[in-house]
Amino acid sequence: MANLGFVGLGTMGGQMVARLLSKGHTVTGYNRTRSKAEWLIEKGMRWASAPREVASASDITFAMVTNSAALTAIAEGPDGLLAGLTAGKVFVDISTCAPAVTRALAERVRQKGSDMLDAPVSGSVVTLQQGKLSVMVGGRAETFARVKPVLEDIGPKVTHVGDNGLALAMKIALNLQLAVQMLAFSEGVLLAEKSGINRETAVDVMVHSAIASPMVQYRGPFVLQQPDEAWFDVNMMQKDMLLAMELGRQLDVPLPTTAVSNEFLTAARGMGMAKKDFACVFDVLARMSGIAE
Repeated sequence: MANLGFVGLGTMGGQMVARLLSKGHTVTGYNRTRSKAEWLIEKGMRWASAPREVASASDITFAMVTNSAALTAIAEGPDGLLAGLTAGKVFVDISTCAPAVTRALAERVRQKGSDMLDAPVSGSVVTLQQGKLSVMVGGRAETFARVKPVLEDIGPKVTHVGDNGLALAMKIALNLQLAVQMLAFSEGVLLAEKSGINRETAVDVMVHSAIASPMVQYRGPFVLQQPDEAWFDVNMMQKDMLLAMELGRQLDVPLPTTAVSNEFLTAARGMGMAKKDFACVFDVLARMSGIAE
């Protein structure tokens, strides 16, 4: 069993820690708001007062934070992760950030005698709890081999895709499709509904049809009722869409459906839905279609 650390105990990060604890690992954790971590402390997680303390206490430290700015915030300064890293340790970032930010941070980690992997995941809280999460990993092959058994305790499908930053490029390429699929699904449901088909019936047919990707199957029903707590809110989804469009600009890859879907996320924010699950693009399109929610 491994001696692990984890910084960022939000919805997904917290569930990952719970899973790692259930596999018998020792976990030292930190979150900006301690109250969100109490349930994990009750399960046996050791509490740390700062990211530096987590890195000092652990052989492998994971982080899952909101964006590039948040990653920089937990890494820098006298209480940051970098200050706690020493030779032989590994830092694994699960956050979805700009590939260039991760590559720059990996160089600084290596200056400490440690190593870094980027390891974003594909899936939701439900797929994590079901043990169906997939993990993409960027970084040195020998470090990947060392950390792979622990990553397999988070999700069974673990794939090394190349050097630092490439797992993030892969994650961005995946995530742009979530909003695009959700918008297309919403168009289909509303077209059926305004034709005279009951919305519940249309959703039921679609989530059991050839177009039903895993994402459509678990998020499609959100057009009937949003979850009490967003699985992936509009702000988080738009952050990934903007990362995708910036990467597309850098690589000369046009992303037309990404750009259109991103505008619906902007509209959702304008309508006060920033903290709702991004499936609320359906509500935006419904209003445009003359359907009052």
